[in-house]
Amino acid sequence: MTPMLGMFTFIFNLVGLVICLAGLTLAQRRRKHQQKRWPGHALAGFGFFIATTPIWGQWLLAQ
Repeated sequence: MTPMLGMFTFIFNLVGLVICLAGLTLAQRRRKHQQKRWPGHALAGFGFFIATTPIWGQWLLAQ
């Protein structure tokens, strides 16, 4: 793994983790008010996708 790829992996993982936690927090808070929780779950899924992007990229480049 090149140093640049390792740096991007760390950044993508960190940003994805923050977005995922924000989405899960949003979904949890909306439950108290009996409102729709799908925006929080969608944001959490998007954060997970961002965090796993380097892994998918490495997998696609290896084939």
